[in-house]
Amino acid sequence: FMIQGGDPTGTGRGGESLWGYDFEDETSPKVKFDKKGLLAMANRGPSTNGSQFFITVAPTPWLQGKHTIFGEVVRGYDVVEKIETTPKGPGDRPIQDQKIIRAYLK
Repeated sequence: FMIQGGDPTGTGRGGESLWGYDFEDETSPKVKFDKKGLLAMANRGPSTNGSQFFITVAPTPWLQGKHTIFGEVVRGYDVVEKIETTPKGPGDRPIQDQKIIRAYLK
């Protein structure tokens, strides 16, 4: 239901936020996990946002109020689909590293 990234350590634990510490969730009932292509912060629980993020590949209403949505894929969703369908190994990790080289936020 998602593609997760943003772990510069390569350990699965993620890294620090831009500020060097975890930051609070920012959720709103007006912004919903109701479609694919949403970008949101991954976390270990309430207000534990660091460097990890995910892209939804389907509606995920059970995540509502638990993760901060900060964007949406508006172009290039075909790349998301390629990452989604890449062969996976243990822990549902891609066999070959997948890298987002360039992304823009407006």
